[in-house]
Amino acid sequence: MSHSATSSHETGGKNPGAHPIVGHLVPTWLLVFVGTSLLLLTIITVAVRYIDIGEFNIVVALGVAVIKATLVCMFFMHLRWDRSFNLLVFVASVAFVILMLAFLIMDTNQYRDLQFDGNAPNAEATLQANAPGAPVARFKPYSP
Repeated sequence: MSHSATSSHETGGKNPGAHPIVGHLVPTWLLVFVGTSLLLLTIITVAVRYIDIGEFNIVVALGVAVIKATLVCMFFMHLRWDRSFNLLVFVASVAFVILMLAFLIMDTNQYRDLQFDGNAPNAEATLQANAPGAPVARFKPYSP
């Protein structure tokens, strides 16, 4: 029974003409397309920073970030061609992050009445003593 090795790795480096087998090769045009898409999405992220669309800014920024992370994971980390289980782990991770953000937002709204604008009282006293009138934060006296 003969066994023909297909790579120098399998033969212990005794066959220098053979190349090691990699998972797969990605066409250059696909990598250039994904890289260009990432650059355009970065431009969109920066543009949204300068356009005031209210509270929707964070939604757009997070949406673009998710798309960029997905492109990087799928193509540059080769998740698209890997086992389906790894894709499931990635999707579950993103879902758990979204779930944690949703709970964080719900929790923040419950404590909105206890929040105050400005600095803590000791920090504000230090700022007023060392840099009176400095535009560090809006001053609103703390009243529990």
